[in-house]
Amino acid sequence: MYDVAVVGGGPAGSQVTYRLVSMGHRVVVIEQKEWLGEPVCCTGIIGQDCVSAFAVDEKVILRQAKSARIFSPSGKVLRLWREEPQACIVDRAALNLALADRAQAGGAEYVLNCRVSGIEVGADRVRVKAAGRSGEESVFEARAAVIATGFGSKLMEGLGRAGDFVGGAQAEVELRGVDEVEVYLGGKIAPGFFGWLVPTQVGQGLVGLLSRHRPGFYLKELLSSLVAAGKVTSDKVGFSYGAIPLKPLARTYRERLLVVGTAAGQVKPTTGGGIYYGLLCADLAAETLHRALERDDLSVASLARYEKEWKKRLGWELRTGYWARRLYERLGDEQIDAIFDIIERERIDEALLKADDLSFDWHGRVVLRLIRHLTLSRAIAGMKLPISLKRD
Repeated sequence: MYDVAVVGGGPAGSQVTYRLVSMGHRVVVIEQKEWLGEPVCCTGIIGQDCVSAFAVDEKVILRQAKSARIFSPSGKVLRLWREEPQACIVDRAALNLALADRAQAGGAEYVLNCRVSGIEVGADRVRVKAAGRSGEESVFEARAAVIATGFGSKLMEGLGRAGDFVGGAQAEVELRGVDEVEVYLGGKIAPGFFGWLVPTQVGQGLVGLLSRHRPGFYLKELLSSLVAAGKVTSDKVGFSYGAIPLKPLARTYRERLLVVGTAAGQVKPTTGGGIYYGLLCADLAAETLHRALERDDLSVASLARYEKEWKKRLGWELRTGYWARRLYERLGDEQIDAIFDIIERERIDEALLKADDLSFDWHGRVVLRLIRHLTLSRAIAGMKLPISLKRD
């Protein structure tokens, strides 16, 4: 019998596995993909803090980014730039492989091409039921389980559902003369959300967007406009699709079971990025499980510590980000353009870029500074704010 069975071999699943095997536990990872290097619908932008904290292999980093151009609905441009690189664009599939290799080097067992159909929690173990592509059934027994499947899994019985989510679409493209990240705002691009163009290597990049409705339709329109602008060579490309939770699960633990990463809704509501937060929570999950396994106490009360710890680390950030997300969705194109004018006129962007605590991964303080700016506040006066920003 294993100590822990991890369902899902993405970044969060492999990180919690790596930490557990490093602490001497026997872990099996069950992954439905035939190969962990399969393409992933993820842009793969992570901050420098993430690279440093989790020793991300330089071989998976495609390029660094220290600037971005943000386009308003009418075409106004804000350019954000710092001397030092603020983020890295990684090969997302290669990152999966690198993190899994690290866990396997520590002794973890990976079972690929195997889809989990259910998890039964018993008095002294969990039974993870799975089946291979050919239909053969397997049962993995462990003292505890971790769900790290990404969004949309049906395994979270009794844990509720993500309260809100958004769809995404993305395509690999050939570029002409684009060497900065570009972000596009406006109802005709991605209603309530945004589109992006991210150079990955010379002449190559990713174009994508988030939208609550018809992301494929809006991506087709965005690609056509980028071809017309001479930035993308062709819009005859294949699309990949995914969904991203904007709020966490109501509960991320139960007896002998934890949920981590995107499956738990540990995702930035502002951008949809989930790699860094997922890795942070994977570490907290591993530490909680290690203590529980050592004491042979995998009860609800024992594992509740995990949720308390990750909410202490991320709770305010997630609430503030969701507040900003809801507020942005209520803005019309004219209001967004007006905000661009205010930011430029008052040089708010320059002030933010000079702030020592400006971070690629932590957006809460930036959101508050923008909202509390008197002129900017007047521009959105009269709008009903969706949630409270009181910090615990």
